[in-house]
Amino acid sequence: MGNDNFKELVRKYVKENTFKESNLIQDDTLIFQEGFFDSMGFIMLIDYLEENCKIITNDSDLIEENFQSINAINDFIVRKLNGSKNI
Repeated sequence: MGNDNFKELVRKYVKENTFKESNLIQDDTLIFQEGFFDSMGFIMLIDYLEENCKIITNDSDLIEENFQSINAINDFIVRKLNGSKNI
């Protein structure tokens, strides 16, 4: 199902919406800790993921581990989609 498609989608969004040099962002860069995104950026990221990845985030999902890097965000999306499948 192309888990890398989510990573590319997230990578593109993060690089287009960061406040800093986007070429410094790697898949394991701690995007909040290193100042690439702030709290407003986080809210916009959640909205983007819900709309473009067709996931619904709950309050319990809003922990640092799920959003600290492109890799972590990709893994979170995959977990959400796998957990929501009723087939």
